[in-house]
Amino acid sequence: MFSKVLIANRGEIAVRVIRACRELGVATVAIHSEADRKALHVRLADEAYPCGPAPARESYLVAERVVEIAGRAGADAVHPGYGFLAENGAFADLCAARGLRFIGPSGDVIRAMGDKLASRRIVEGAGVATVPGTREPLEDADAVDAARALGFPVMVKASAGGGGRGLRRVEDEAALEKALPRARSEARSAFADDRLYLEKALEDPRHIEVQILADGAGGRVHLFERECSIQRRHQKLVEEAPAGRIDPALREALGEAALTAARAVDYEGAGTCEFLVDASGAFYFLEMNTRIQVEHAITEEVTGVDLVQAMIRIAAGEPLGLDVDALAIRGHAIEARIYAEDPEKGFLPSPGTVTAWRPPTGPGIRVDTGIEAGDVISVHYDPLLAKLVAWGGDRDQAIDRLRRALDALVLEGPRTTLPFHRWLVRHEAFRAGAIDTGFVDAHWKRR
Repeated sequence: MFSKVLIANRGEIAVRVIRACRELGVATVAIHSEADRKALHVRLADEAYPCGPAPARESYLVAERVVEIAGRAGADAVHPGYGFLAENGAFADLCAARGLRFIGPSGDVIRAMGDKLASRRIVEGAGVATVPGTREPLEDADAVDAARALGFPVMVKASAGGGGRGLRRVEDEAALEKALPRARSEARSAFADDRLYLEKALEDPRHIEVQILADGAGGRVHLFERECSIQRRHQKLVEEAPAGRIDPALREALGEAALTAARAVDYEGAGTCEFLVDASGAFYFLEMNTRIQVEHAITEEVTGVDLVQAMIRIAAGEPLGLDVDALAIRGHAIEARIYAEDPEKGFLPSPGTVTAWRPPTGPGIRVDTGIEAGDVISVHYDPLLAKLVAWGGDRDQAIDRLRRALDALVLEGPRTTLPFHRWLVRHEAFRAGAIDTGFVDAHWKRR
């Protein structure tokens, strides 16, 4: 096991990794920008070092500086969390070159699965279905013909990155011509890579993902699925495990498809394969996230497996140590992401100072956060403030507990997504499990 781990991140995921390391008896090193000098993750870590000014590109994203701090602190491993450098193959390579263990897959695997066009080719070659689409980077001059061949509507997608950036749904040729330059510009700005491709737009699909763990000796296991269909701007707001309307045969098929994708690249660590599932139960591979996910907590709640500790143990060379036959889904868990966003204004960011923060408690309630009262929510970083997780013996109980916890939660200062979540848990269609990726547009915007 490692003696000291540097966490190349901030906020709630940095706090989560620090707590996992503490249970493993591993010392922790935090990094912080000037804006985060007094942040919770800085106070919880055993050591903390400044990494630059407030803008992420001048601090958390400066790979050479992060690795230099790790060496100066005497760390023997780096945990990237999610976001920032977590899916940066060059950063994983740099860590390895400096004698640091990157807690995640190799740089080659990150590059292969982080490029959506490359990952589509890899999983197709392994026999996993993908959404019908183009297989090479799209030239603007060829876009209309390609879209006609697929049939409108289509999705314009960036080959690199994620988070809904460089992504547009287009209904016709006129909309396609307008969407291409905007998607290219957004992808270039976000990922320094403006390659685009097209996919056929599925009607009312569900977004289902499968959690996997894989060790360095070839041991691989899936830990069932999560429902991630409640989204705004193609980004998740609410997740639950297990997904509804998934029968045992479909669950097994999804899990095997995820493991097939992992085997195809000799994956090691914690990862997630994302799929779209249509009304008939047919499913299609979307992408693989080569890191821990924001929503990992709900899988932990229904399986009893600490995913963050597992990925640290795997990186240290330990086997999975899981009894695959004993893995089972226990109850139901739902996560509400509390963002500093104004849902009444299209979920626009809402920075400001947290003037009051009182998280709820009670049976089945878990809160993962990196904030405290008095913290300033900056425009420089992701607006995620906390993740409120409710577990119950079944989905109805989990929803009831989440509703109670949302009503009890006190968070004052910036506008947040709390009004949306309080509305959602009372909505009849959500309660009935009648959800898909169009739910927010169909109900919240038209309420």
